[in-house]
Amino acid sequence: MMQKVLAWIDVRFPLTKVWEEHLAKYYAPRNFNFWYYFGSLALLVLVIQIITGIVLAMHYKPDARLAFASVEYIMRDVPWGWLMRYLHSTGASAFFVVVYLHMFRGLLYGSHRNPRELIWIIGMLIFIALMAESFMGYLLPWGNMSYWGAQVIISLFDAIPLIGPTLAEWIRGDFVVSDATLNRFFSLHVAAVPLALVGLVYVHIVALHKVGSNNPDGIDIKKHKGADGVPLDGIPFHPYYTVKDMVGVTVFLMLFAAVIFFAPEMGGWFLEHDNFVPANILQTPPEIKPLWYFTPYYSILRANTVNFLWIPAKLWGVFFMGLSLVLFFFLPWLDRSPVKSIRYRGWIFKTALTVFAISFVTLGYVGTKPPEGLYKTLAQVCTVLYFAFFFLMPWYTRIDKIKPVPDRVT
Repeated sequence: MMQKVLAWIDVRFPLTKVWEEHLAKYYAPRNFNFWYYFGSLALLVLVIQIITGIVLAMHYKPDARLAFASVEYIMRDVPWGWLMRYLHSTGASAFFVVVYLHMFRGLLYGSHRNPRELIWIIGMLIFIALMAESFMGYLLPWGNMSYWGAQVIISLFDAIPLIGPTLAEWIRGDFVVSDATLNRFFSLHVAAVPLALVGLVYVHIVALHKVGSNNPDGIDIKKHKGADGVPLDGIPFHPYYTVKDMVGVTVFLMLFAAVIFFAPEMGGWFLEHDNFVPANILQTPPEIKPLWYFTPYYSILRANTVNFLWIPAKLWGVFFMGLSLVLFFFLPWLDRSPVKSIRYRGWIFKTALTVFAISFVTLGYVGTKPPEGLYKTLAQVCTVLYFAFFFLMPWYTRIDKIKPVPDRVT
């Protein structure tokens, strides 16, 4: 009976073909390691965010007078509403954790290199869309930090010459952050950006399965195939990697549940203290700062304190903050090394990547502190190191000594 049903479906929809091309007969390298968990975990968190977001939207009121109270209603009166809210808020931070680790794995093993440049670019578009989704969702609780954080970040667009004030007004829908801003952010957060995210993730996976997955050796397994056309160093994604990913999912969900049930605010890192009071246009928080996953770029913004070439420091900060993201798109062409994986690169690249990672984490921490004294100096030094990683990459990747790359995966 099941075979007949499946045959009936296959005539009308390529279900078996999709299953075989993307799972049962999609051959992935047999040497995946720990770092290859984070792609599937990112997909899992996306599903969690969509499901919990739908449930929250059933009870949320996108109205400046009612938004904060509706969140309290969800937390206190909706059955399991507190769990849905904490799943969603913790899921936002978990999303960035796994995405940052997923991107770092790409830097480790050269997943941005030929022939995967388009996969990398699509992945960066996903990252930008995720940042936009998170920023707009951050305003929705209508807490005091949400309100003033949105006010400060949107005001950065004012610094853009000619179009800045008009652009900022268009984003807000008003002269200040108001009910109009809340309504448009709500519609974009629950409809437009999630649709774009799902579409980009689909295209990302299709592009990946077109050229094949990278591996810790940075070797293309399609170059060595058996008489049956199957890569000699490949194994079917299902059942081998679906089972492997289940282990990663289990460990991740255990940690995820521990945070939700025991420390959903994570000491103010995931849910800030000032967001537990309603938005007040007359009371600015003592220190306005974004959530932790935006703080590296916030530090770069604040590190620019000098007016140069008649350009104000604020505009330089906005420029370098945007450039810090744009440079990732050019990474496939900045990297001139003849090898992909860090296993076969020399000490120069390993040192550069280590310094970059430390600088990025330091910028994230400094972004939560006042921009003065040692924190200001640290932000400026780490900003220079951050950009040096990209601008010097064509030079140090070309002169770096490399090891011989084996013909097949080790």
